[in-house]
Amino acid sequence: MAIKNQVQLITYPDSLGGDLKSLHKVLEEYFLGIFKGGIHILPPFPSSGDRGFAPLTYLEIEPGFGDWKDIRRIGEKHDILLDLMVNHISAKSAYFQDFLKYGRKSEYADLFIPVDKIWADGNPTPEEVEKIFLRRIEPFSSFIIEETGVTEKVWTTFGKVTPSEQIDLDINSQATRQLLADFLTNFSRNNVRIVRLDAIGYVIKKRGTTCFFVEPEIYQFLDWIGELATSLNIEILPEVHAHYLTQFKLAEQGHWIYDFILPYRILETLINKNSVRLKEYLKNRPAKQFTMLDCHDGVPVKPDLNDLYESEDARKVVDLCLERGGNLSLILSPKHRDADGFDVHQIRGTYYSLLDSNDDAYLAARAIQFFAPGIPQVYYVGLLAGENDQKGAEISGDGREINRQNFSLEEIEQGLKKDVVQRLLKLIRFRNEYAAFNGEFKVINSEHDEVRLEWKKDKKYCRLIINFQNYQSMIEYIDENGEEVTYLV
Repeated sequence: MAIKNQVQLITYPDSLGGDLKSLHKVLEEYFLGIFKGGIHILPPFPSSGDRGFAPLTYLEIEPGFGDWKDIRRIGEKHDILLDLMVNHISAKSAYFQDFLKYGRKSEYADLFIPVDKIWADGNPTPEEVEKIFLRRIEPFSSFIIEETGVTEKVWTTFGKVTPSEQIDLDINSQATRQLLADFLTNFSRNNVRIVRLDAIGYVIKKRGTTCFFVEPEIYQFLDWIGELATSLNIEILPEVHAHYLTQFKLAEQGHWIYDFILPYRILETLINKNSVRLKEYLKNRPAKQFTMLDCHDGVPVKPDLNDLYESEDARKVVDLCLERGGNLSLILSPKHRDADGFDVHQIRGTYYSLLDSNDDAYLAARAIQFFAPGIPQVYYVGLLAGENDQKGAEISGDGREINRQNFSLEEIEQGLKKDVVQRLLKLIRFRNEYAAFNGEFKVINSEHDEVRLEWKKDKKYCRLIINFQNYQSMIEYIDENGEEVTYLV
């Protein structure tokens, strides 16, 4: 199966209308023919937290969202993309609950990673733990086994509480590989065509290493799961937040990757009215990427852009985003901060609000995203030019909720009346339908306060020209009559 070179939508299962049936209705009534690239439905499975990212299983759909029939129905007209958290599963899952009851006697015991699987005596040295790329204060959690009273220390990369609610899986175990195969087989039966391998950078646990993106083992696992997915007519998309060179290694291996650099590059270009860094990046980046501006988390900074920014410049961008109502996710580990203390992991806020709710600046950002080689994804809040949900962030205590508001059908209808939304829909249609986007891409030399990007195929071409002084964007292209036409975005 080939991934379509057209625009995709990213949405939670309940964010556009309330559930999967409403999502289907919204796609049919309001966005018919808009998302020809597919629909990325953020985890619709039963989950114990993290808005779906602590799944209990992938064999069921959370009843409040609907069922697999609803997924299949959406999949009749759209390629469906779902997440598979290959690194971990919920502590509330039947698998881990059985382990909590019976310990090593559990039929699921081999799914997990007691510390003595890596260190025979169960005691890693402080130096070995220090070397591990941490997401928590320490990578382990202790649990008391009900039947025996024995304390088991198991690997838990993620989770905000101790003991963690997300338990790491042992991908070297035959039991885990069979479980992953069962999940992927179920996806295939239900019209799922693309699977994002979430947190895949953490799956290899190897003594004496960082336990993050361990080579060559990471490629061996990707080869295994890639072959399995191909046999099920599924494409895989590894998701790795790391130094950009790590991403580029995946691209060199032929994998799809995420362009986590582009959102910040575009943001700083529009804020500083200077396109020098953006143009340099667009000339040298891998082409086989999924692109985005916004998502359910935030605009990535560290570690994705390490060595690609000066912290003094980044602080100015961050401070302006804070003035515009955004908030920050910070790097917790001191050893991963910059020498001068800069520690911004992600800038959180709707992309529209981060651009000061300026319609022209927002459309310029989308135009650059759509012209950058790759598969463009549009997050549902960005689709409706949503603004920062300060109340949601305050009530929940989670800064990410600033960009996670749900829209009722009435609110969707109101959003569609906005001029900026109609202009965006027109731009999406152009990106979906113009043939030159399957041709050759070029960054045309231009002044530092503008950008010129071009696609050519046979006798067709389209050229994007943006003036960053006034954010005016126009596209020159050859229409079906062979005439050159100018389209003001």
